[in-house]
Amino acid sequence: MQRFPNVKACADGEITPWIAAQRERHHLDIFERFAPDTPPPDTDDPVTCMTHRMTTQAGRAVYALRKQTVEPVFGIIKHVMGFRRFSLRGFDKVVGEWTLATLAWNVKRMNILRMA
Repeated sequence: MQRFPNVKACADGEITPWIAAQRERHHLDIFERFAPDTPPPDTDDPVTCMTHRMTTQAGRAVYALRKQTVEPVFGIIKHVMGFRRFSLRGFDKVVGEWTLATLAWNVKRMNILRMA
């Protein structure tokens, strides 16, 4: 069985994958953080190339962008606003309920930004 078949599928579709291959330490020491990048491996294996790409300074910067995307918003909607499950059944009703929850989040966020 091949490791990470999704990485191979991305490579076949000419998509650059940014998928964590293993758990990374949260806080690199100063010498590791600013060390020069190692040369790329001489292989065509997409998993090896992706793993190397994730260890470069540019790769760490790109992968860190996930922290500022929608993941915190989902956490706030679930934890702060208490929206943990849908009350209605059916796709159209769930879409309406989710739209209402995200509308509430956007109004709350705009109010906070207006005050600042």
